[in-house]
Amino acid sequence: MAFFQSGKKSEPGVSLVANNCEIDGDIHFSDQLLINGIVKGNVYAREGVKAVVTVSEKGCVEGEIHVSDVIINGKVFGDIYSDKHVELAAKAEIRGNVYYDLIEMVMGSRVDGKLVKICAGEDANQQTAAKAEPSPVNSTDNEDQVETKDALASQKSPLHVTSVKSKTA
Repeated sequence: MAFFQSGKKSEPGVSLVANNCEIDGDIHFSDQLLINGIVKGNVYAREGVKAVVTVSEKGCVEGEIHVSDVIINGKVFGDIYSDKHVELAAKAEIRGNVYYDLIEMVMGSRVDGKLVKICAGEDANQQTAAKAEPSPVNSTDNEDQVETKDALASQKSPLHVTSVKSKTA
C-alpha cells in the first residue's frame, strides 16, 4: 500500500492485494489498486488524483468503493461510487447500488441493486439525497397538474438490474 507523508510526493505505482491476502479495514490509495484477494472494508481513492481500482475474477470487496475509475470482474458487496467510468466484466457480481457517469456492462455481469447515473464531478451522496425528496403536486389547475406530471415522468429514475444474460441460438 502507498503511504502518504505530508510534503512528499509519492511515485505512481500499482498496489496489490494478492489472492492469498485478506485485509480487514479501509484502503486509501492513489494511482492503481489491483484486488485479487479479499478486502473487508471500504476502498477510497485519494482526492485530486486519477485512480483506478480493479477487482479481479478472484477478488472480493465487502464494503463501498469510492474511486473515479472502476473495473470489476469479481464480487463487490456494497455500493460503488464513480464520477467517471465503471466497467463490469463478464464475471462481475455486484450486490449494491452503482453510481456512475459512464458504465460498460459485458454480458454475464450481474448487478443486484440500482444503477444511478450521476454527472461528472457531482457528489453521488448529494445527488441521491436530492432524488429521494419527492416533488410536491399541489396545483388545482388541470393544466398545471399535467405539466407537473410530465415533468416528474421525464426525471431520470434509477435503473434496477438483476442480471445480464446472453441468448444463445
